[in-house]
Amino acid sequence: MTSLAMHEAVPGHHLQMSLAQEQKDLPKFRRDYFVTAFVEGWGLYSESLGYETGLYDDLYQLYGALTFEMWRACRLVVDTGIHDKKWTREQAYDYMRKYTPTGDKDLQSEIDRYISWPGQALAYKTGELKIKELRKKAEDTLGDNFDIKSFHDTLLMNGAIPLPLLEKVIDEWIASQVN
Repeated sequence: MTSLAMHEAVPGHHLQMSLAQEQKDLPKFRRDYFVTAFVEGWGLYSESLGYETGLYDDLYQLYGALTFEMWRACRLVVDTGIHDKKWTREQAYDYMRKYTPTGDKDLQSEIDRYISWPGQALAYKTGELKIKELRKKAEDTLGDNFDIKSFHDTLLMNGAIPLPLLEKVIDEWIASQVN
């Protein structure tokens, strides 16, 4: 539940979407815009903050977080299997059944989700990796002057934006912190 709460609530989607909707200087469509790689990337990044904040110190919480990570890795395999390797629904189901602790009903709905939304699993992970890459770049460049709160504010202040634009925003923020 801890990992799920971090993904869906705070610091995850609830915080991210609420902040976007509060940006009155953005046009309405931008406040409500949904870029999967950004939004779900932020959700996965938010889950990862549980490690550094000590929220996964309990073995059950850690197990839950690791289970989610395994599930997401398997989603990448299944998404690719279905859309590139031409896996059947049964092949995708068998793979998820073998490598995740997810129940049958949930597995079936998840498989249907991947069938109907090609690349969604990839978008989640691509967004997470980009956000982590940008954070590392900021930490390496700014050293002791890196401010995680300011980084997160900058990341979220424009609402959901495409990753190349996010990188530009963060690069400009880094430059403004150096000067």
